[in-house]
Amino acid sequence: MTNSMLGRYEIIQQLGKKAGRRTLLARDSQLNQQVVIKLLSFSNDFEWDDLKLFEREALSLKTLKHSAIPSYIDYFEVNNPEQKGFALVQTYIEAKTLEQYTTLGRSFSEAEVKEIALSLLEILIYLHSQHPPVIHRDIKPSNILLGDRSGNSPGKVYLVDFGSVQNIAATEGGTITIVGTYGYMPPEQFSGRTVPSSDLYSLGATLIYLLTGIHPANLPQQDLRLKFEHLTNISVGFAHWLRLMVEPSLEKRISTAREAIEVLNRDYAPLTVKKPLVSKIRLKKDSDSFEIFIPPVGFHPLFGLGSLFAIGWNSFILLWTLGVMTIPFPANLILGIMSLPFWGASFLMGNTVLFALFLSIRLKLNRTQLALNWEILGFKLPRFHKAKREEITKIVYIPQQYKSDFLGTKIEIPPQLILWAGKQKYQICGIGGGVNTEAEVQWLAHELSNWLGLSITKE
Repeated sequence: MTNSMLGRYEIIQQLGKKAGRRTLLARDSQLNQQVVIKLLSFSNDFEWDDLKLFEREALSLKTLKHSAIPSYIDYFEVNNPEQKGFALVQTYIEAKTLEQYTTLGRSFSEAEVKEIALSLLEILIYLHSQHPPVIHRDIKPSNILLGDRSGNSPGKVYLVDFGSVQNIAATEGGTITIVGTYGYMPPEQFSGRTVPSSDLYSLGATLIYLLTGIHPANLPQQDLRLKFEHLTNISVGFAHWLRLMVEPSLEKRISTAREAIEVLNRDYAPLTVKKPLVSKIRLKKDSDSFEIFIPPVGFHPLFGLGSLFAIGWNSFILLWTLGVMTIPFPANLILGIMSLPFWGASFLMGNTVLFALFLSIRLKLNRTQLALNWEILGFKLPRFHKAKREEITKIVYIPQQYKSDFLGTKIEIPPQLILWAGKQKYQICGIGGGVNTEAEVQWLAHELSNWLGLSITKE
């Protein structure tokens, strides 16, 4: 059909072909410009759902007016000896798709992917704010065009192919046609349900493809979640944002394009809380690792009084126990058992002084795992199991508190910092170690929040 005429349109070349459809590049003799013609043919494999989607695409393009979306030009019936069907004419955008760029070997930096994401989110804000909202349903690398680089910009971004578009009005009172591309479709789309955040999932999967060069369908998964971090060299904050975009659960996924922009910009401009000048805590971090070393508290004047009390208490318990041993059986056994709680109190008092003088805490994080160790005089205490990095779900900060004991005496509860990985609790501050002030705990909480890309939960 090359160099033939279709009405006022001269066919230049075929751009694409699939069952019952062809996409052609043509010249509009009336407007004297290149256009794209999408043809739907009444072939042997024609289905009425195809015509419904085709007409919906034409209607959507006719109502949409956006510089990053093809413009509607014409829609007409094709009825000639060669074929019968319908044709949709739209403006031609001279640019390659993201998939073509990747196939040709172009790689995208984190900054470029972020800029592409922001451009597409602006388009989605426009689409989803229509009345009724327009849901694209097939966002993927081959449906996103990227113009030539300009300065520091990766190029102007365009969203094309509205052949799968759905609006809320189209779903009312009728059946829903399941469309999309495997790997880029969120779980709810497989059951015919689509909402604006369905497009966000597809966008997130597309960005992951740009960063890894691997189609999402070929990426490893765990509980329907794409595992991609180990294949990239991106910041933890950006990886966290992408995980929120491709979260399989609708309740946990970012819900709107505006929210996605807000979260992305927030992750790139985290709050800064400075390290207190008097703090002895050592912090080392880069894009791949994060390590905190909390030294022992050291000697405190109160330890002198505490030590004297502990010596007196332990001496009394020792003399008590020795005296009990001289009493005939079974009275000695009964009194010996009664002394066990007092020995427990002695042990706790001794531990408090021991931990303060010798206990240090070391937290290590990298892209794959979390390790928390307690150390006394260089010896590691086998207390915590290692956890996988992706299992970390929450950072809990508990400010300093005061509680009353059964006598009404106020007891100071030091500030605490806790990481939760699954059901495992990793307490970093509040159990000894050289964290003396509220300011130190707040600083560590914000450093962890910024590096992990998780918000702080205050309890």
